[in-house]
Amino acid sequence: MQNKVLVVGAGGAGLVAAIHAHDNGSEVIIFTKDYPTRSQTSMAQGGINAVLKHSCNDSVDDHIANTLKSAHGIADEEQIRKLCSEAPESVEWLDNIGVQFSRTKEGKIAHRRLGGASGDRACYAQDYTGLKMLHTLYDQVLSRNIEIKNERFLLDILLDEDKNACGVSVLNKRDSEVENYYGSSVILATGGYARIYNKHSTNAVGSSGDGIACAIRAGARVSDMEFVQFHPTALKNSSILISESARGAGGHLLNSKGERFVDELKPRDEVARAIHNEMNKGEDIFLDIRHLGEAFIDAELPQERKLAKLYEDVDPVVDLIPIKPVAHYTMGGIEVDQNSQTIVKGLFACGECANHRVHGANRLGGNSLLELVVFGREAGLSASNHAKKTKEYEQTNHKQTNDLLTQIKTFANELNFYEIREALGDLFYEKVGISREKKSLQESLTQVESYLSRLDLMGVSDGSKVYNTNLIEFLEFKNMLELSALVLKGALSRQESRGAHYRSDFCDEDKAFAKHTIVDINGVVE
Repeated sequence: MQNKVLVVGAGGAGLVAAIHAHDNGSEVIIFTKDYPTRSQTSMAQGGINAVLKHSCNDSVDDHIANTLKSAHGIADEEQIRKLCSEAPESVEWLDNIGVQFSRTKEGKIAHRRLGGASGDRACYAQDYTGLKMLHTLYDQVLSRNIEIKNERFLLDILLDEDKNACGVSVLNKRDSEVENYYGSSVILATGGYARIYNKHSTNAVGSSGDGIACAIRAGARVSDMEFVQFHPTALKNSSILISESARGAGGHLLNSKGERFVDELKPRDEVARAIHNEMNKGEDIFLDIRHLGEAFIDAELPQERKLAKLYEDVDPVVDLIPIKPVAHYTMGGIEVDQNSQTIVKGLFACGECANHRVHGANRLGGNSLLELVVFGREAGLSASNHAKKTKEYEQTNHKQTNDLLTQIKTFANELNFYEIREALGDLFYEKVGISREKKSLQESLTQVESYLSRLDLMGVSDGSKVYNTNLIEFLEFKNMLELSALVLKGALSRQESRGAHYRSDFCDEDKAFAKHTIVDINGVVE
């Protein structure tokens, strides 16, 4: 028995999974296409939801109810109950391993209210919550001497003769060599796919859905791909995130006339649509936190002030912050069971790339960091227990990945995929964004399918072996194109409006669609 667990992704979910798999007695190797401290977790600023013992006028039942309401009827109540019930223990664990939460005067973990919540339950570390969690988790991984292989781009999930996951094929970015690693379990923690929207997203360029695309190719299923959450407050010119903590602290949303036009603490889908409607009237939109005062802003929202000054040349202490909604979080992802395992035996998933059915049509603010702890732990333990019972697969011949790379190098250079990547982002923001309708969705799908059919005309011009970013970016683009088609097929099939999926031609929720949209490599399944 080899008892080896391979974790792909070194954000919060991957690190939590690796820690728990290791502590459960498994050998663990982590693969990341960049470095752990660059993961998207570092951008989660507002807080992590948990009803702690000192929380006033709040309860776990309220947390469950708020999450269910935000999900708009297509979440698994049992999974949500698990998420919310394990939240206090999860925050206590983070506190015990050294996350530097902000504190009350009594020394208790501080918490604030985020959108869609009925109480103050988002435990925070100034407005750097995700970053401080990530650094602490990374320290814990290093202290355990868990091996991390940086700069490895995931190419494929390796399967044995029974179609069970037995390893991963990765591209070493340093020399462009393909490396195959074998283990008894594989955990995907590779993040979401919001970078389909290109510059119209708060996400880093690496959020290209690589793990999801590889999971589909390996035989896993994905679900709810049409549900993409738009964060109401990104900086107007750069799409840099301004945390919901700014509104949770009392920030106001104003139009050009200086009018407040929405309750700032409604769920994100409602606030984003309200802003979208104002913008369609020709209004500019601003976030106003001036009334909070310089001392409060510097103590509780220091990052927001720095970002506004750096990217918009405005000082929130005295100026309005120009904002717009942009793509932020993808609720859809790899279908997993209650043990975080996919339908491919030995393949597990957690974090934003997975769909544990706790977010439904619209994620509640503060639940993403919570999810990566609760289900990262579950994935790590489940994968470890599976590995203990499974022999490592050591000999196989996987030609597909190597053949693909060889094939890509023969592609013509008639079309510039960078230009098409930018066009895809603009297309999605305009026609597959906050508001959608059949004609624009169908036109978009036709365009995406046209792009896919012409991939062989979008060659890689750089033939070098050392840090060939041109090749990596093409592979990311290919994954995003494949996932774009699935997003559009899901959006077309869901003829209603529900949460983050708003159809202007079907404005109401329809009970007939109170179900998950499950998709495989061949298209919509159910």
